[in-house]
Amino acid sequence: MKTVNIDLGNRSYQIRIADGLLKQSEELAPWVSGKQVVIVTNDRIAPLFLDQVKQSLKGKQVFEIILSDGEHTKTLQTAEGIFDKLLAIPCDRKVTLIALGGGVIGDMVGFAAACYQRGVAFIQIPTTLLSQVDSSVGGKTAVNHPRGKNMIGAFYQPVRVIADTSSLQTLDDRQFASGVAEVIKYGLINDPEFFQWLEQDIELVIKKQPEALAYIIERSCINKARIVEQDEHESGIRALLNLGHTFGHAIEAGFGYGKWLHGEAVAIGMVMAAQMSRQLGWLSEASLARTKSLIKRASLPVEPFAGLTKEKMLELMKLDKKVEDGNLKLILLEDIGKAVVSSDYKEEVLDSVIDQFIVR
Repeated sequence: MKTVNIDLGNRSYQIRIADGLLKQSEELAPWVSGKQVVIVTNDRIAPLFLDQVKQSLKGKQVFEIILSDGEHTKTLQTAEGIFDKLLAIPCDRKVTLIALGGGVIGDMVGFAAACYQRGVAFIQIPTTLLSQVDSSVGGKTAVNHPRGKNMIGAFYQPVRVIADTSSLQTLDDRQFASGVAEVIKYGLINDPEFFQWLEQDIELVIKKQPEALAYIIERSCINKARIVEQDEHESGIRALLNLGHTFGHAIEAGFGYGKWLHGEAVAIGMVMAAQMSRQLGWLSEASLARTKSLIKRASLPVEPFAGLTKEKMLELMKLDKKVEDGNLKLILLEDIGKAVVSSDYKEEVLDSVIDQFIVR
């Protein structure tokens, strides 16, 4: 069992990481304060894990909401459907919502919990690598808008995060690799030793070796926790966690949500950020090569892509949440393990990078 503490005063909570956690009722039931529990999941995850979670909640009034799987469901319309069902039950203020699934489920359920009766408790049970190392931690909740990803949401912390590493064995190679992108991100932004470990042992991760999985989840969560504790509402250094995301979110929105997996878009976004950093003279050629090599070894995209124009890419990037007073702030690299937030760059450098990555 590994435990990572998120220290946020009266909003503090623990992330619990181990194989087989969903079978241990003591990890879940004590964090449900009222009688009512609503488990929100999707039609891919429900057959795999819903019964296990319900078994851990004996003695509670357990309700379930099963949504369609996929990024396309992460909308205000779906959130409204969740509210409809909560009101139809009806659920009171002591209800606990449980997000059982990947990042889409976690973000939507967190958003619903933040809004329902102005805030009710929720528990994250992430079942994908991406959600276990990133989206379930730190309290960012949101739904997508056709013009931008995660543009409608709230900062709202869970009361507990339960990461059962055995759930990762159910992921296909593409979904798993998508999560590895966020793991690599932590090495790039502030943990060069972790990046070196990944360079040496990425094959153990790809093979889903249990000890390697537990290690990368714990190390990623520790990295994120220390940043979130300093900047819960992203007014400063928390923006570093968005390395690759401004490029990546534009790709996701431009192609239509779900065509690119989130981690795939972030991966190519990190390569683009590294390339831009190199052209600005901040990042060495050797560090750029190491970044591209590790991302490629993780079966993630590093090459130019077709299907989006430079003009559309720039338009979508300028809708990013890091635009302030008309200036787009990007997360760039001075070295492996040293990311910076900057708007101190020439527009022609950004144009050049996008030109290099979009096939006409």
